Amino acid sequence: MTGIIADAFILACRDELESPKPGNVHVYAAGHGMTVAQFETSAAAAAVPLCEPGARVGARIRGAIEATVRAVGTNTNLGIVLLCAPLAAAAERKVPDLRESVIQVLDGLDVADAADAFAAIVQASPAGLGRAGRHDVFAPPQVTLKEAMAEAAGRDRVARQYATGFADVFEVGMPLHAAASARWVDSKSATLAVYLGFLSRFPDSHILRKYGAACAAEVCRSALKFDALLQEAPDPAAVVGELLAWDADLKARRINPGTTADLTVATSFAVRLQSCLAVCVH
Repeated sequence: MTGIIADAFILACRDELESPKPGNVHVYAAGHGMTVAQFETSAAAAAVPLCEPGARVGARIRGAIEATVRAVGTNTNLGIVLLCAPLAAAAERKVPDLRESVIQVLDGLDVADAADAFAAIVQASPAGLGRAGRHDVFAPPQVTLKEAMAEAAGRDRVARQYATGFADVFEVGMPLHAAASARWVDSKSATLAVYLGFLSRFPDSHILRKYGAACAAEVCRSALKFDALLQEAPDPAAVVGELLAWDADLKARRINPGTTADLTVATSFAVRLQSCLAVCVH
């Protein structure tokens, strides 16, 4: 199962890179000083520790970030790793219902998981990382990783997943992916539908941290327009030109919906894992 989980993770990362996600790095255009090659290298490097059999979630996170930094020398995937580590641990349990298993994994997190995750966050040093009054990542944790994430859930969409049993992934992302997959055969269109679906529904945490609520709301409004264009298009290829024009504008303004991209990878990973479990368990 370990190899299957690692393959699913790498493919999920690839799904996201192949989609023309406005403001984010993809095969159509680099951005924010990063390239597709760096993300591909990061995915391959992170996959081994992230999918280590029997490893604690915190150890998976710390190992994946250490491997990423060794491989590319920068933070390309902190949000992805934070989201995908519990999913990988859950899939290992071979419970048919992936979300049920994720909830069990989250409920089993401890203070050591928090210590490892905090160390990984500090090492990755994401843009906009500040100091917190409680459960600051620069201080030794006093609570479990789930409890620490719950404290940050109101300001960070990645943290919110730990507090809600990955509600956005299972209740928003996966239905969006299923609907798009039923309509279009190519995975990049389903990935794009998930990305625009998230971006039009929620202010992106990365944008909020760097540029504030007004900018995040503006991006949401634009995403709503592009999401409608995609849904109305008989062929997603027809809207790629407009998407790439918006992509260029966002990148010129250094606006990167990074959290939305992280949630998109997690959704693709969850879809692939649930499919694998349906085969492996039965």
